[in-house]
Amino acid sequence: MLIDEIRKITDKIPAELKEKKGLFSIEFTVAERKVMLTKKKLTYSAKFRLDEVKKEIRFTEMLKEAESGFSSGGDVSMGSGFKTWTSKQGLGGREGSIKEQSDLFGKQYSYTFDWSSIRTQIEAETIRAGYSFQYHITSIGL
Repeated sequence: MLIDEIRKITDKIPAELKEKKGLFSIEFTVAERKVMLTKKKLTYSAKFRLDEVKKEIRFTEMLKEAESGFSSGGDVSMGSGFKTWTSKQGLGGREGSIKEQSDLFGKQYSYTFDWSSIRTQIEAETIRAGYSFQYHITSIGL
């Protein structure tokens, strides 16, 4: 069954696959940093609906960055570093990656994440199972 194969993909990430009223969701934290009274979090989220009659999956995804707690205002950090985003949005989905490296209080943080990799794996498994894969920019079409 296709959903079991998708669950195997999400288990490797690791991410939890949830289902509510036929809408499946995948969400996991890509990176998280806690400094003093501030917490920054980068989260990948994908949603899809499996249509057995049409034999298709309608899929959407997003990457969100959130900060909570107290900060000194603006985009001031207590360290040095850089963050690079590369992105291309098209009918086939968003492609690109995010990479961050920084030094904060003598501790080095770094991560690299290619957000198209999850969609690509799910799309390949969908096609292998004989379904079509429809990418939607927003979740409205799901």
